[in-house]
Amino acid sequence: MSPHAHAGVSLKPQHYAEALAAREDGLWFEVHAENYMAAGGPRLAWLEAIGDGKPLSLHGVGLSLAADEAPDAGHLAALRRLVDRYRPALVSEHLAWSRRQGVYAPDLLPFPRSRAMLERTSANVARMQDAIARPVLIENPSLYLALKGHDYDEAEFLARLCERAGCGLLVDVNNVFVSAHNLGYSAGGYLDALPAAAVGEIHLAGHSADPGLGADLLIDSHDAPVAEPVWRLYARLIERIGPRPTLIERDGAIPAFADLVGERARAESLLRREPAHA
Repeated sequence: MSPHAHAGVSLKPQHYAEALAAREDGLWFEVHAENYMAAGGPRLAWLEAIGDGKPLSLHGVGLSLAADEAPDAGHLAALRRLVDRYRPALVSEHLAWSRRQGVYAPDLLPFPRSRAMLERTSANVARMQDAIARPVLIENPSLYLALKGHDYDEAEFLARLCERAGCGLLVDVNNVFVSAHNLGYSAGGYLDALPAAAVGEIHLAGHSADPGLGADLLIDSHDAPVAEPVWRLYARLIERIGPRPTLIERDGAIPAFADLVGERARAESLLRREPAHA
């Protein structure tokens, strides 16, 4: 099954029963792949039951594709087992790194967008795709710090990565908004520069102000509803590129399932070109 150009929501354990019973047209679910890399247990059984009736997407957070070493072979093998078992409609990962020489950082870290890094990242994405025998979508990061050593702006880097590796893009509109705010560039201009044909999925999420610096630094916290400026950027993006599968992403301060479905309905209305309700 495919989500086509419908809206979905993050699947959380506390919502399994409601997700299984949900009947909204076109609804699909995304999970973090690493949470299901187990030999058995109730999580896998629930995911299989839900996937029998609704499209699934696997979203990775730990492959460290922008590291200066190849992705971990054991991690790739575990991901392949998930892909083979659940046959997800979409598989995605982040344009970031979090592992080096066996040391793991609990974050998605930035890197200079140099020519050398384009070669390295393209090779790592190709390794991922070869390992799971299918194309993947790569997500733009959220940024908090201006690094030196860039040969490309991020939109151009992503476009070149897609050309070299044969992958697609997962455009996280909240990440674009957060990064543009923190580093001082145009979020709209960034979205306008992305290659429309490469976009295979869109993420929408909430953000928060840094506890110490306040609104001067926004954090991609995934613990709040989608902000109005992010909704406006989303509408601008799909007006240009057309409808794409869109996820309401929530990882903290998890609300009632009905609240996520309500946000999902707003995205669905924009995808259908219908007036969004309040």
